[in-house]
Amino acid sequence: MKYAALKGMEDILSPDIAIWQAVEAKARDIFARYGFQEIRVPVLESTDIFIRGIGQETDIVEKEMYTFTDKGGRSVTMRPEGTAPVVRCFVEKNLHTLPSPQKFYYMGQMYRYERPQKGRFRQFYQIGAEAFGVAAPAMDAEIIMMLANLLEAAGLSGLNFELNSIGCAECRPVYRQALRDFFGGKLQEYCPDCQRRYEANPLRILDCKVPRCIELRQGSPSVPDYLCDACRTHFDGLLAILDSFEVPYTLNPNLVRGLDYYTMTTFEVTSEHLGAQKAVAAGGRYDRLVAEFGGPDTHAIGFAIGMERIVTLLKESSQTELRAPKVFVATLGSEAEMEGIKIVEMLRAKGVWAEQSYGSTSLKSQLRRADRIGAEFALIIGENELKAGKAQWKNMKKGEQGEVPLSEVMQFFMEEC
Repeated sequence: MKYAALKGMEDILSPDIAIWQAVEAKARDIFARYGFQEIRVPVLESTDIFIRGIGQETDIVEKEMYTFTDKGGRSVTMRPEGTAPVVRCFVEKNLHTLPSPQKFYYMGQMYRYERPQKGRFRQFYQIGAEAFGVAAPAMDAEIIMMLANLLEAAGLSGLNFELNSIGCAECRPVYRQALRDFFGGKLQEYCPDCQRRYEANPLRILDCKVPRCIELRQGSPSVPDYLCDACRTHFDGLLAILDSFEVPYTLNPNLVRGLDYYTMTTFEVTSEHLGAQKAVAAGGRYDRLVAEFGGPDTHAIGFAIGMERIVTLLKESSQTELRAPKVFVATLGSEAEMEGIKIVEMLRAKGVWAEQSYGSTSLKSQLRRADRIGAEFALIIGENELKAGKAQWKNMKKGEQGEVPLSEVMQFFMEEC
């Protein structure tokens, strides 16, 4: 029987894995500069966490979660997103008692049962960040600028930052009623999902991707027209900071996001090179969620980045350099092989990626392997080289070659590195 990976769950191998590792390294560097600490939460959580956090009427909870009953009779779910588990941890560990802000980042797998397509998988990876305890728009600006710096450091350009404010508990009900008034007259023309969303959360109709629903909602009430004074002042403060730092953005009054926990600031980063699934990253404020999880009233904001979509863009841009060995040591004869192993281990001890032939093969086949694996240099040692106390070197990229005393091999390559 021949086994295969489950549909929508991909193996990640070289050379792609080098791109993943480079992005993750850049992300860790940027997060460290902003004072974000890594957090690792379980892949498996109580189902109630996601129903309460994401919302019963969302597509994720209704259709996409991997939920099952464990041997203890408990309903558990493989995490479909990262914010709810982080908030659960924040409340459970009483992290609100520590000095604010508390800032965290995470990297890891998420799971959603949906139709696999370009940029969308059933097991997918996210890099996310969450900040707790600050109400000021300066925190919103910090999160957005950190995200912009991270994406730029990863090598991405030409991305669109879309911003909106969807209001708070004071002004959101007024806007919801305005949407119900608008949608109510033609409700039967909307898709079944939108008809169901009409009562529970009409804002989610604005997030529907069905072409007919998109057409029908043209001219619907705009949320900025319904913001209370506090929400408008907050959003204006955010835009003023972004403007002062010349951070480019576009105002999108229809941007509501697909999760129920968002309040006030919402944002999305998109690329026109990804087709229908064009979102690269997204986030916003969720000032009510900590209290809904049993904690104190706590302001919070965060974002998540889709790793697969970033990797797709980087591969298409051809801006990534794939890792390859610095040195391949080719040897002829048992004594030369022992000398080669010694050199390889010494190079590795100095942090240089070095490879060897692993046995007696022809010099031609060894050099062919060095070329195939992309080694920059080949170091050749045979019986004649041992007698002369020298090794032959060849730059596989430039075609240059020469010789170096065996006693100076380490110095030669450390200077080249």
